[in-house]
Amino acid sequence: MSKYYIPLEPEKCYHIYNHAVGKSNLFETEGNFYFFLEKYKQYISIFVDTFSYSLLPNHFHLAVRVKTKEEIKKHLLTSSTYSSTLTKFQTLSKLDANYDTVISKQFSNFFSSYSQAFNKQQKRRGSLFERPFRRTLVDTDEYFKNLIHYIHYNPVHHGFVKDLRDWKFTSYESYFSSKSTLLKRDEVISWFHDKKGFEEFHKRELDDKMIIEFK
Repeated sequence: MSKYYIPLEPEKCYHIYNHAVGKSNLFETEGNFYFFLEKYKQYISIFVDTFSYSLLPNHFHLAVRVKTKEEIKKHLLTSSTYSSTLTKFQTLSKLDANYDTVISKQFSNFFSSYSQAFNKQQKRRGSLFERPFRRTLVDTDEYFKNLIHYIHYNPVHHGFVKDLRDWKFTSYESYFSSKSTLLKRDEVISWFHDKKGFEEFHKRELDDKMIIEFK
């Protein structure tokens, strides 16, 4: 499966991930992580359902599903923030062939907004994220479950912590919380039958096949 140019289509699930350019970091302070999530909520969450995320110093991973055509159209039609995007397609019928353009543009706006603030704070110049951002279609149940595990286990895989529960900036602990969340918590848990199944699945270590598959 191509990791770069596959289209982002309504109602399909994707692994989306990206790295900082060169030896740069995406996050230098704890506040950077929180700011990234705020910007994600602002630019991306209204167009996708989010299943899991992991933010590491120089890269991130997301598991998402693009919302339905009806939901995307509703946001474009009712929000002044996206009215300029809609006018590029002139008619809704023309929009039907351009959902990938809309969603990809939102990711571009998201990265740009975060980068500008980060560069100003860190007194740096130039690109922050690699281009294009990577995306892989999630097309089987097994792939979906392994992806959720891989994303949450990423801080352990890269040696930042020994226990995945010790890394603040993943969605793992949210699955054991009663606080409101943008995550599709109940839907994800159902894929593992229940919270116990979810927890037990995450006790597995990553094998070489999974590491290669999700890179």
